[in-house]
Amino acid sequence: MRFDLITLFPELFAPHLTQGVTRRAFESGQVEVKLWPLRDFADNAYRRVDDRPYGGGPGMVMLVEPLERALASVRSARGDAVNAPLVHFTPTGRRIDQAVVNEFASSPGAVLLCGRYEGIDQRFIDRHVDLELSLGDFVLSGGELPALALLDAVARLQEGVLGDAQSHQQDSFSDGLLDCPHYSRPELLASGDAERAIPAVLMSGHHAEIACWRREQSLALTACKRPDLIVTARGAGRLSPADERYLAALVT
Repeated sequence: MRFDLITLFPELFAPHLTQGVTRRAFESGQVEVKLWPLRDFADNAYRRVDDRPYGGGPGMVMLVEPLERALASVRSARGDAVNAPLVHFTPTGRRIDQAVVNEFASSPGAVLLCGRYEGIDQRFIDRHVDLELSLGDFVLSGGELPALALLDAVARLQEGVLGDAQSHQQDSFSDGLLDCPHYSRPELLASGDAERAIPAVLMSGHHAEIACWRREQSLALTACKRPDLIVTARGAGRLSPADERYLAALVT
């Protein structure tokens, strides 16, 4: 798959694409990333890509013409038989969740538009943008961070990227719930506090009991911290009768 990024700050991406486990997806070409510096498409000596908003007000607005020239170059370079969707990161967009990530992880990719300043001229958005996405209910200085978050989430789902193929299947949200707690060595911390010891079931070697414990911990954590996810999982039929009995016992 291929992602083309139109951005004013291409230098922000290189450190994130060459570090950590997800770099395997980018180095192998499973997830191809092309950066398109927007100022390269300005038509003036100052490489200006923004101007004052009509009607007054604070901030600057990104201009249509440089964006259209950049997009035309991206389309030409991709040579898609069917144009890849143009994604704009904005607070008005659909919130990025695991379902969105899964959709992109099995797609041919997209063109990611990283806005800046007060925003993008609405005429460009109306004419060209196919999908608007948001990282959450807060405002960032630009679209680069949401774009990086999406790339990272998509990259880790590619085959062979994670050390264990089952890792992402046990992540939070993979089945609509939060992940269970995890523990490692040593069995006891230096304080000797029994409350900080590893849960005994994890030391038992009984895989069925461990799986049951992890499921119950996932249910309990989700019910406590994100009860909305329990409602969604129940509505989608993802909770078993055993799950429902455990949840009922939590409130009695």
